[in-house]
Amino acid sequence: MRIRLAAAWALVLMAAPALADSAAPTPPPRPNARFAMFPMQGGEAIYKGVCQGCHMPDAKGAVGAGMYPALADNPKLEEAGYPMGVIINGQKAMPPLGPYFNDTQIADVVNYIRTHFGNHYADKVTAAQVKTMR
Repeated sequence: MRIRLAAAWALVLMAAPALADSAAPTPPPRPNARFAMFPMQGGEAIYKGVCQGCHMPDAKGAVGAGMYPALADNPKLEEAGYPMGVIINGQKAMPPLGPYFNDTQIADVVNYIRTHFGNHYADKVTAAQVKTMR
């Protein structure tokens, strides 16, 4: 009996790493979890940490598995409400990031993309405006 039990435990211990690898994927972040795993502050850090993965480091966008629009020289960014709404609520393939960013983070990244990459929209977005838009 002891030999069988020891053999069974040996099989369980040998299979444990394989079972761990086949475990269910990590669930998506729950709403209002924020990007706590990415303690990014400031528009440039947020852009580099999240946005440039799709919109590219030069903000010229990309085409491949999907279409990621250019933010560089983008006249749609003139109206600050447009990028705020897209970031908060998502649009087409862009997921809604509003539940994961606080108001200051959204204002910071909107201000960053509106003043970089050939965009020269100087009026600043505030966290209070983001809060109102939510």
